[in-house]
Formats: sequence, C-alpha cells, structure tokens
Amino acid sequence: MPRNRKAILALALIAACLAAAQDDAAWRRARERLVEETIAHPEDGRPPVRDPRVLAAMRAVPRHEFVPAILRHLAYGDNPLTIGHGQTISQPYIVAKMTELAALKPSDRVLEVGTGSGYQAAVLAALVKEVCTIEIVAPLAEEARERLKRLGYANVEVRIGDGYAGWPEKAPFDAIVVTAGATHIPPPLVEQLKPGGRMVIPVGESSYDQELKVLRRGKTPKDIKVETIMPVRFVPLTGGHEQPNLK
Repeated sequence: MPRNRKAILALALIAACLAAAQDDAAWRRARERLVEETIAHPEDGRPPVRDPRVLAAMRAVPRHEFVPAILRHLAYGDNPLTIGHGQTISQPYIVAKMTELAALKPSDRVLEVGTGSGYQAAVLAALVKEVCTIEIVAPLAEEARERLKRLGYANVEVRIGDGYAGWPEKAPFDAIVVTAGATHIPPPLVEQLKPGGRMVIPVGESSYDQELKVLRRGKTPKDIKVETIMPVRFVPLTGGHEQPNLK
C-alpha cells in the first residue's frame, strides 16, 4: 500500500476515534443532566430518587444503546419510547424509582419480568450479583441478550418465556421487578421470593388505573405486606392466567 494511502487511512481512523470520544462525552453529559434534573431533583412534585448507588447506575448505563437508532436523539428525555412489537422502554425516572424501591444489595439475585430492550436489566446488573430476566416476545429477548452481551453485562441471563410463571429453576430471589402492568399480583412470583424479599410491580385492571406497589414477603407466601407508591402506566403483562388478587 502506498505511504500516502496509509497516511490517509491513519488520519481517517484517528478522526473516527475522536468523533466517537466526542459522542461518548456528549452522551455522558446528557445522562448527567437527566439524573440531576429529573431523577435526583425532579421539579414536578415526584419524590426524588436518593439512593446513591441507583443514581450512579443511572449515570453509567448508556440508555441510547437500548433504544432504536432512529430514536437515539430522544434517549435522555424522561419519556418512554417504543422499541417495537407493541412494547416500550420505560421512562428513566420510573426505572430509577422502581430500582430504588427494590432496596437492592450487592449480593442479591434479582428476577426481572419483562426484559424489553434490556435497559432495566442493565441498571439492575450494575447493582447486584445476578439478574435473571424473562421476555415473552422472542425477538426482543434475543436482541436484548445480544445487546447486553455486547455491552459487557456478564451477570445477566435472558430467558424467552412467560414471566407470569417466573423462573422456578432459578428461585428463590431476593427481589423481583416487574416491568409490565398486571391485573393482580401473580402468586407464582410471590412463591419465588425469599423470606424478606421484595417485589416491585405495577397493578391495575387497565393501563389507565395502574398503581406501583411494593410487596414484602414474610416467612410464607401468604405472609405479605403490600404498599401502594404512586400511579403509573405500563404496557400489560401478557401470559399467565387470572388468579385471586393478593392485597
């Protein structure tokens, strides 16, 4: 190869690296602004997220990698975004608040129901030992698995399946985070919580009357306490079957 051509290719590579570094810096600034203005210090009356570990995870996880390329410019707005197949990636504030409510410890094993693009799983993975996540839409699960692997989240395992039934082979879990709206609290998920475990789940008859709830399990699946946190709106949990509501 002629020297001048090698020089041109080298300069092109340097330019590409510089552009990538500039993009990364811009994304980091966007995440920092999002965390400060809408998660740590929301101005609309919502309760702030105060857990420093959760805030650090929200600063670190590149949300723009988890949305369709055409929507990347919207990645750091506090809004849900479509990811195809009738599903969405939750707004960052809700992801942070649900994560904080799960009261996670570094040694925890967590089940997520509703992988979607993998964003919530990535946030959880930054905080705990192991994340098991289930997605009923096969193409989304496969894409999320590849994305999480590419981004280096080695402590996340993705399964295609019905999240209503949980993941019995991996149970019990220290915490369960459900990222789809259920009409009731699924008994199989309660059974898969450890004594003292926490579940964060949106519950409502429709997406227009959902409330975010935190369930804490005692020694048995019938020994539970449920706290209502705030109104929310999620896509519906699919799969499973109707069971008596646990309140």
